[in-house]
Amino acid sequence: MHELGLLMEIVKTVEKFAVENKVGRIEKLVLQIGEISSVIPEYMKKVYPAAVEGSMLKDAALEIEILPANGRCLDCGREFHATVCGGVCPDCGSRNMKIISGRDFFIKEIECI
Repeated sequence: MHELGLLMEIVKTVEKFAVENKVGRIEKLVLQIGEISSVIPEYMKKVYPAAVEGSMLKDAALEIEILPANGRCLDCGREFHATVCGGVCPDCGSRNMKIISGRDFFIKEIECI
């Protein structure tokens, strides 16, 4: 389960940001996870308490936003939600597509006071 390791690195990154910006308290951490990334949101939520224990984030809420897996049809240029359409372009029916989003993983927001 690599989610714990990821969260521990995020904690380091957020704490460094907090120190550099003289943040007193972190209220919420918002992560964006692509729906076809290798990161499983449910696991992130499960291991979050262990990852933030003893850190500045120990009382911070975790919010996760799922980024859709979008594709671009290489035949007609249409962009579409690839997982909803089963990888088939809704305009021309082609399966010739390129994934353009959905593998991402970002720290979107750090809410602090």
